[in-house]
Formats: sequence, structure tokens, C-alpha cells
Amino acid sequence: VGWMGRTQLKLGLMQTGEAMSPQDSKSQNQGSPEPTAPPLPPPSPPPAEPPEYPRPKLIFHTQLAHGSPTGRIHGFTNVKELYAKIAEVFNISPSEILFCTLNSHKVDMQKLLGGQIGLEDFIFAHVRGETKEVEVTKTEDALGLTITDNGAGYAFIKRIKEGSTIDRLKTVCVGDHIEAINDQSIVGCRHYEVAKMLKEQPRGVPFTLRLVGPKKAFDMIGMRTRAPKSNEGKMVNGKETLRLRSKGSATVQEVQNEFEERATKKVDDLLESYMGIRDLELATTIVEAGKDKKNPDDFAEALDSVLGDFAFPDVFLFDVWGAIGDVKNGRI
Repeated sequence: VGWMGRTQLKLGLMQTGEAMSPQDSKSQNQGSPEPTAPPLPPPSPPPAEPPEYPRPKLIFHTQLAHGSPTGRIHGFTNVKELYAKIAEVFNISPSEILFCTLNSHKVDMQKLLGGQIGLEDFIFAHVRGETKEVEVTKTEDALGLTITDNGAGYAFIKRIKEGSTIDRLKTVCVGDHIEAINDQSIVGCRHYEVAKMLKEQPRGVPFTLRLVGPKKAFDMIGMRTRAPKSNEGKMVNGKETLRLRSKGSATVQEVQNEFEERATKKVDDLLESYMGIRDLELATTIVEAGKDKKNPDDFAEALDSVLGDFAFPDVFLFDVWGAIGDVKNGRI
């Protein structure tokens, strides 16, 4: 019943709860002054609640990289949920998944799943395989490793520099998950934390790495995969991608334009130079924070609001700001 309807119904009832006839109402009101108070205004409508955005109802196909039937997954908004969906399809634990590649079952760091998935991409999940322990002695400041992580607590090797200390250890491969340093578990650490621990290992003092390689199919046994030196990027089919975020819901968005793609590649190179890591999703977030800013102070403030945990050094921020400006102005 509307507000006026409720008011009329209330005014048309006797105290006993029985409805009055018009005559009863008229006789009862004779000799009494008519009420002059204006009617009460209708109640204010309740404040509108923010709309709930449904999860993207997109279906992706997936396989285990070493071989499996094809599964279908949907309803995930971040990497951890993606791993849980894949694990559910293949009846394994999410902790078995080291990382995923797009459109290739090989350990190919060019096709590593980051924060974006093309709407037609095929997802291959690489699961835990052989565990190995390697003794390493630093002969120079840098080991020659570039570290990344899978977004769910596993750091792994993305690049091995040719001729470096690690390159001489032929049992260490691109794609190996670093599970422990000197028997201290680093599961749950971010890539930049692991890179810092490795950098702090003293020269001339042996230390032990416990590594877990991805499980290999028969045609991959014996392969030593090395990441290419350039042209790294994400595989994208079509004009839209599903952007996975560590906070908030996934969104479908346009593929990066030429400026964003080139700036992201440059920032990813700077992450490797300064921090020993590669992370296209992190580089994308940095570019998004800086592309519309007018000066480096505004850029540093915006970056701190979204990535304050990284505590980037000022010299890194200065170089990133310069690189974004160079790309924007066509100097790169």
C-alpha cells in the first residue's frame, strides 16, 4: 500500500479496530474543529546502495602443461582464485601449481600468465615436479638471476644471464621455483624479497638453494629452457583482456595501446636493472599511476598510494618517470 493509502486506511479505523461508516465518521466529527495540521511529508527513500558488479562470466579452457584432458574454468577474479579453479577441475591442490603460461605448454617466459588474460587465451598450468638442492658460491656481486612470482606465494626463476654464476650450474633452469634458501622456506615471499635475500648472500660463502622444477612431459625431458633477452610480453588474442587484480574484481578492458605497451616494457626493464625482478603486471600498474601525472612528485605520491609496500628508491622513481616521459614524447 502506498503512503497515502496507508494514511487513509489508518484514518478510517475506529479505536476498536473496526472500520467506520461515512455516517459514523460524519456524526463523530460534528462540533469538532477540522484539523488544520498539514499532512506529514512522505518518508525519504533509503540511500541507494552502491551497485554490485558481477564477476565477469567468461569461460576459459585449461590443461596441465605436462598433459591432461581439457577443462573449463570461470568465475575467478585474481590469480589465487584462478589456481583454485584449475585445481578443482583436475582434482589437485592449488599449492601444486607453480605458474601458468598462455597458449603454450612449454616453459616459455614470453608467454607467462601475468595480470592479464586474452579472452581467447588457452591456459596451461605447470605443476610441481622434481625437487633438487643446489650449492651455490657467489664469485661476483650478482648471481645472474631474474626473479618473478606467480602471485600466489611462489617465487621462481624467469631469466638466467649467460655466463653468470647460476648459468654455470646446469641443473638450475628457468621456471624453477625457489622453495628455500639455506633450508629457510621462502614460500609466501614476493619476488623482490627473494631477490634481496639472494643479493645479500656474501661472496665466497657457499649457500644452498632448494628448487622445484615444473613437471615435464616426455617430450620436454632434458630441455634447458632459457628466456629470450628481449621482446618479452603477454600473449593476447582479440582486442580485450581480462585484467586480474590483487585487490578488487577482475575487469575486461582493452588491450594496451602502443604508448602503454612500450612504457610497460621499459619499466619492466628498469625493475630488472634495479631490483632483479620482472613483473609485467607490476610494470603495468606503475605506468597507469604515472601516465597522467604532471610532475614527479605527483607520480611518487600516486605510486606510494598503490604500491607503498615496495618502498621504491628515489633514483628508481626518477628513472621510471623519465622513461614514461621519453615514451610519451616519442624519444624511445
